[in-house]
Amino acid sequence: MYCNACGTEFRGRYCHQCGRANPGATPSLRRAPLERPRQGRKIAGVCLALANSLDVDPNLVRVLWVVITVLFALVFGVLAYLAAWVLIPEEPQMALPAAEAAPGPR
Repeated sequence: MYCNACGTEFRGRYCHQCGRANPGATPSLRRAPLERPRQGRKIAGVCLALANSLDVDPNLVRVLWVVITVLFALVFGVLAYLAAWVLIPEEPQMALPAAEAAPGPR
């Protein structure tokens, strides 16, 4: 699905690039898999993975993570982020067609 505002491809109801909701996207009862996307990351994609899985705005998750980390325990928040970075799998890489993958003159 592509964002109506900025044209970026995304999954879910909110664009990870501009944060706008896509009115054409219907909320689904099935959650997206918890995996760190390769596009749209700010640091490691942990907050974006949580936002995609919960179908909420990624910027909201990022702000909440920072606020909770600062208010409660800086060390706990950083350690939780690092643990999530290690435990949440990365999105599978798309295979390139043979014509694009082969280097050389065209």
